[in-house]
Amino acid sequence: MTTKENQKAKLLKYTSINDAGNFNTWNPDHIEELKRNKISPDLGQKILFENDYLRIWEVVLLPKERLPFRRIESDYYWVAGSEGLVISRFSDGRIILMHLEKGDSEFLQHKDKHATYDLENIGQDILFFQMTEFKGEDMGTRERMKEVLKRNTSQDL
Repeated sequence: MTTKENQKAKLLKYTSINDAGNFNTWNPDHIEELKRNKISPDLGQKILFENDYLRIWEVVLLPKERLPFRRIESDYYWVAGSEGLVISRFSDGRIILMHLEKGDSEFLQHKDKHATYDLENIGQDILFFQMTEFKGEDMGTRERMKEVLKRNTSQDL
């Protein structure tokens, strides 16, 4: 399999299950959590490593466990260490369902904007993620890190 074919085979499986602006299907507790506006800036549950350039987070979600809403302002890269089903609710009302396979990964950019969303394990297995948060505004460093990630994720996991 070529690198391009491998990248296509690893495309994440997102399914939109609720449109932006529609909160009719939401649990009232989740809406209240957003209204309280006590949103954590933490990307994950536990910091595994940190230096001047990046912070590596760990997320472990038991079946039916949920990572509360967090306000994300940094670019980050995540990789799934297990497979399962996840729902993510966004502060604009969108809800997506993700079918994860071990090794699925994605680079998300939040430069000059932020996003607020949660993460809930709706499957029957424990989910494990590692997330690499890029700190600072040095675009040269950010671009170098993106290139390193691109090279590393183009290989079979």
